[in-house]
Amino acid sequence: MALTIFILRLAVCILAFPMYLLDFLGLWNWICKKSLPYFLARFTVTYNKQMASKKQELFSNLQEFAGPSGKLSLLELGCGTGPNFKFYPPGCRVTCIDPNPNFEKFLIKSIAENRHLQFEHFLVAAGEDLHQVANDSMDVVVCTLVLCSVKNQERILQEVCRVLRPGGAFYFMEHVAAKPSTWNYFWQQVLNPVWYLLFDGCNLTRESWKVLEWARFSKVFLLPSHTTSASSLLPSPGILSPVFKYPKIHYTFFQ
Repeated sequence: MALTIFILRLAVCILAFPMYLLDFLGLWNWICKKSLPYFLARFTVTYNKQMASKKQELFSNLQEFAGPSGKLSLLELGCGTGPNFKFYPPGCRVTCIDPNPNFEKFLIKSIAENRHLQFEHFLVAAGEDLHQVANDSMDVVVCTLVLCSVKNQERILQEVCRVLRPGGAFYFMEHVAAKPSTWNYFWQQVLNPVWYLLFDGCNLTRESWKVLEWARFSKVFLLPSHTTSASSLLPSPGILSPVFKYPKIHYTFFQ
């Protein structure tokens, strides 16, 4: 299988040579940062329809983590075009962070469409450095389809633990590496080098559940979630769940 993967990967890379040339010339990153928001604005409409029941289930108990005032303070990492806004409870105070400033105009549109939320800030920053967010200031942190593309997963989760108040929760939804010896795994291995460049650092082969188990959360629930629709560009399998921050560390896993 390894030889077949190598040959097919080489063929795909040859076909993608113009993209690699642009990357070598230092132009591809600019093109990708500019064009990706337009692509995601269209793609997330379809993806949200497909994943609506999963997201509704995932975010169904967000309000339980509201502070004494009854208002829920929520930080979303890698907010993109704001496709999760419709699933947040009324009155939720939302702070958004994304390293790509070109998402801002799409966020403004999403905010206008979700008047039930109280929008606080849009911060242009990487998730590995949340210095603009105070310690223990957030009830909930949300991160969907982001850990696949960040440079340092461990650092991001350290920052999440820092900004969450004790008893707060981290909600995530991620696509991950498939089981070895499956067709999903085979095509993830073939496509990953080009996919990484095409989708701004998205990695098809990350085993993100391992770093989530490593992080300083008191409870971690890892729930399998499979994308079966042929219209979806995201590979199965996936994981989605809330994890909780308490002073005492304890892990619980559901595989």
